[in-house]
Amino acid sequence: MADLRVIVDGISLEANWTGDAPETRDALEGALPVAGEAVRWGDELYFDVPVDVPAENAREAVPEGAIAYWPPGNKLCLFWGPTPASVDDEPRAASPVTVVARVTDTDPLEAVDGGARVGIERFP
Repeated sequence: MADLRVIVDGISLEANWTGDAPETRDALEGALPVAGEAVRWGDELYFDVPVDVPAENAREAVPEGAIAYWPPGNKLCLFWGPTPASVDDEPRAASPVTVVARVTDTDPLEAVDGGARVGIERFP
């Protein structure tokens, strides 16, 4: 059973929390639902969230489908493929991010063209 529903321009995806960053997860979970107009950077979308926590187990290279918090900008990021910072085909952030969850299937994101409206909520 999924923990989260991620909606990207009407595309509904399921995601699960990771155990990598419990303090960041708690802060984000307390702010749910969150949504915003996202900016696209390669195969990454990011948008503002009302969360302000320090980096926790942060890293630049992330797994495909990672939902990560970027502390310097208070942004939530969704990665599904390479970005301009990538080495080969790995998803990579511009600077370290805190991974909090992971989308189970990123294939539908291939249809996203440009920026998108992104929302994240608890799975019913």
